[in-house]
Amino acid sequence: MATLTGSPDRPSPFGDRVHALPYRFDDPRAMAESLSGARVLYNTYWVRFNHRTFSHAAARRNTLALFKAARLAGVERVVHVSITNPAEDSPFEYFRDKAVLERALRESGPAYSILRPAVLFGPEDILINNIAWALRTFPVFTVFGRGDYRLRPIHVDDLARLAVDQGQARDNATIDAVGPESFGYAELARTLGGIIGRARPIVPVSPRLGYALARLVGWAKQDEFVTWEEVGGLMAGLLDTDSPATGETRLTHWARANAATLGAHYASELRRRRDRKAGYVEGWNA
Repeated sequence: MATLTGSPDRPSPFGDRVHALPYRFDDPRAMAESLSGARVLYNTYWVRFNHRTFSHAAARRNTLALFKAARLAGVERVVHVSITNPAEDSPFEYFRDKAVLERALRESGPAYSILRPAVLFGPEDILINNIAWALRTFPVFTVFGRGDYRLRPIHVDDLARLAVDQGQARDNATIDAVGPESFGYAELARTLGGIIGRARPIVPVSPRLGYALARLVGWAKQDEFVTWEEVGGLMAGLLDTDSPATGETRLTHWARANAATLGAHYASELRRRRDRKAGYVEGWNA
């Protein structure tokens, strides 16, 4: 087994069982050689936000190069991780580009499964962890507007199992990858606060003020705590779906089992990208 990665020197729990090879987005034919012999490509590559060192536009081009490499290598099936509610006419670049890539995959040749998760949670998660961190750190928790917009988190292991199952499937499929629980944003903060013993007053603020406060946190942590596009997508309900649950793990159960460590440290997206050798769990959080 092999993986293509931007961090080939990062420690792997799989040891020598998985051969780590670097991406070669500038040379799809060379990348196709790395994919030689692969029957299924599981694609999780993307970036969360635009930054001076990476961007959605570059990630879109790179993903198209990866699809081309898969076609050149004769890969039979691509299992591609997208996002809930993508649309090519979306006002949000993240959701717009994800829709463009879904169409490109459908037109690329190999069979496919497109998985659309909303929010992931698990040991290496950022969003849920940092909500818990904010509850531990600040005397109140602010929400953008009323905080009644909903999201459907799925555990990373459930997403992985779904991806493996779809790798063995024969038919093309597009599947919302969502867990069994749905939360309003303010409800999620109250629930997590109660579980970790840090119940805080939930204070509605204007989206602009909430974003300004998030920018201050990001500045203090030298990170992007939340982006304006993420605020817009969340408030537009794009992280929610009425689809049947495809994951079994309840966020509430997982949070109770990990209450002592959930949010104990801030998880930095940019630090993960700057340090390509440190592990995700230990040595990561600041």
